[in-house]
Amino acid sequence: MPYEANSDLPEPVRHSLPQHGQSIYREAFNHAWQTYRGDPRHEEIAHRVAWAAVKKLYVKSGGHWVPKRGAVAAPV
Repeated sequence: MPYEANSDLPEPVRHSLPQHGQSIYREAFNHAWQTYRGDPRHEEIAHRVAWAAVKKLYVKSGGHWVPKRGAVAAPV
């Protein structure tokens, strides 16, 4: 199911990502949800696409994600 707001994201995503990372995740997930809707695994694919989008700008540090060195984490 597409997410209308960051507050609708799964708890692990909300807990570990900063607001900007959550927005990236939500937008990538929603786009992939529509793109792959004909595939029976579209939800799994959408989550994978969303995490891949987050990993372009963030790196995991302990239990949280932080901006990569040199990455600009501006609001979406």
